[in-house]
Amino acid sequence: MIDYLDKYAYAPNQERMSRALEMIAANLENVVSDEVLKTCFSMMDLTTLKTNDTPASVAKLVRKVNSFQESYPEWPLPASICVYPNFASVVANTRTCPVNVTVVSACFPSSQSFLEVKLKECELAVKNGADEVDIVLALNSFLAGDYETASNEIASVRRVIDEAAASQGRRVHLKVILETGLLLTSEAIANASFLAMEAGADFIKTSTGKVDVNATPAAAYVMCECIAKYYEATGRKVGFKPAGGISSAMDAVSYYSIVSSLLGKEWLNKDLFRFGVSRVANSILSAVMGSTVSYF
Repeated sequence: MIDYLDKYAYAPNQERMSRALEMIAANLENVVSDEVLKTCFSMMDLTTLKTNDTPASVAKLVRKVNSFQESYPEWPLPASICVYPNFASVVANTRTCPVNVTVVSACFPSSQSFLEVKLKECELAVKNGADEVDIVLALNSFLAGDYETASNEIASVRRVIDEAAASQGRRVHLKVILETGLLLTSEAIANASFLAMEAGADFIKTSTGKVDVNATPAAAYVMCECIAKYYEATGRKVGFKPAGGISSAMDAVSYYSIVSSLLGKEWLNKDLFRFGVSRVANSILSAVMGSTVSYF
């Protein structure tokens, strides 16, 4: 089993992290502004992952995004619309504005199935228009200490989506969800972060939103430190996506501040920073507009 912490000379320091997070939290009122909130809005993966999603309900959400700037011309669009893989074509065929199609795939949210099934699902999603594929780290392997199998699964997905996208003259981004709420130590989160980045992830993402503990500032801090270490060692920039439990505008500003503090301004754009959100869009709109907005 690879010791990623040793390889990248990284050791989570709980005392340092706690102090840093306390300082970030105390400074949020000095960070928040209309400009920052609009930037956070532009980095959203606007998400619908309901059991009762239908082609009609997904298309309705897409049409709201299509017409968003008619109502809010001074606002940016969200970065993407995130759906189950069977709805990739609905988003792709309904969108009339420059937003990406993101899918959660590879047997989301548990990642419990045969690798062949996961790969086929990812391939079909890309062929049906997905620009970005979010998969869950194979915790059945990772938690058993079988890092090689967990890594190979990510690499296999990377290969399959690259081949499917290349046949259409495109490139598809891969986000790997670590499900940090089920990784009980900072060391485990760090090992999962390095493993996913080495295996080909374009982004590492905190959570599915489907377990008891989802995105937390502490998990985000460790993941961003690992991204910085990985960039220092390889020169490759990997993005960060907190998701699950982000419901208020100030939640978004908190994660914005963590990324800004640890990774710098270069990461504060939709190419390297995303939010997985189903609720925070209206909260950000309301905070800037100064009244309750329920557009989405």
